[in-house]
Amino acid sequence: MSESLILVGGGHSHAIALGLWGKNPLPGVNLTLISDVENTPYSGMLPGYVAGFYSYEETHINLRSLAEFAGAKLIIDSAIALNLQQNQVICQNHPPIDFDYLSLDIGSTPQTISVPGAKEYAIPAKPVPLFLEGWEKVLEQQREFPDQDIGISIVGGGAGGVELALNMHSRLRDATGRTGVRRNRGKITINLIHRGEKLLSGHNNWVSKRLEKILLQKGIRLYLQTTVTEVFPNSILGRSPNSSITTIPSDYTFWVTQATAPDWIKASGIGTDDRGFILVQDTLQSQTHPHIFATGDIAANPNYPRPKAGVFAVRQGKPLYHNWRSLITGKPLQPYIPQKKYLALIGTGDKSAIASWGKWGLQSPLLWYLKDYIDRRFMALTQK
Repeated sequence: MSESLILVGGGHSHAIALGLWGKNPLPGVNLTLISDVENTPYSGMLPGYVAGFYSYEETHINLRSLAEFAGAKLIIDSAIALNLQQNQVICQNHPPIDFDYLSLDIGSTPQTISVPGAKEYAIPAKPVPLFLEGWEKVLEQQREFPDQDIGISIVGGGAGGVELALNMHSRLRDATGRTGVRRNRGKITINLIHRGEKLLSGHNNWVSKRLEKILLQKGIRLYLQTTVTEVFPNSILGRSPNSSITTIPSDYTFWVTQATAPDWIKASGIGTDDRGFILVQDTLQSQTHPHIFATGDIAANPNYPRPKAGVFAVRQGKPLYHNWRSLITGKPLQPYIPQKKYLALIGTGDKSAIASWGKWGLQSPLLWYLKDYIDRRFMALTQK
């Protein structure tokens, strides 16, 4: 009798694991991948795509091709619930899907619920297809109405928000000659709004100050220690530490703040932390339901708390694949222990990058080419 392994989400861990499975499949296992998109973006190359350095095809994993290589059935649909009593995945447009084993790699979404107007008017950085749809509207407006002013705001001063601001600046500068006023061109204003005292609070001071200087040099307006209190169709209200309110004109507001988990994960009854992320063991199994795996942003290991970064999702791919096989065949599972430090390469939008490693930092165009090499190598692993 065959057993079923259901994968929900086409994230980085699943992409790596599917490629490994395709090279060495386990007989007697029915593999199914459920994803709401057929082409899933690779987060490492997304800023470069925004800047125009990469094409859509170069930055997206073709899940249909990958699933075919792995011998998996692909279902294009959104998972909206889990029935853990019946071991079923509930989808938006399909009947319930039974599983013996389940693996979740569905990422996360920026937290906007507590800010009035954000859900209606802000464009979240995740899910990425929704973000790219919003970004295309910016480019379309600039192409069709080049004499109109455009105000763009990015809420969130972590690595994602900073890199996005710099790469948006690069793309819009290339389209207009420079960000600012030009004959027969409207003015483009980019705002970066961050509630903290410094950018990239998880990185060292040199990296934070260097990126702050680069942003200001490029004419990007910084609003530090500013909390967004309300979002409107064409503006943002921000509150400073002295409680004064600033109105920031904004035609397009992109939300790149602390990640949160979909509500249906916690509602399923699986063990989660206080932010709704699935609590996992070192083996990437759920602490409460060991026949379920979770990786990437949706997972949280209290033994090894780490930031939500793609580098960990990529490195979880191989141990995830081995532990699928081990659990199904009754063999001992292997722990995955994430590294304490990791090299962060932050693109500055001009084919240069900043490296951040513990207390160490460096900027060089060579680092952008290193990042490009690493990203292309990952994509090569997922293209079958």
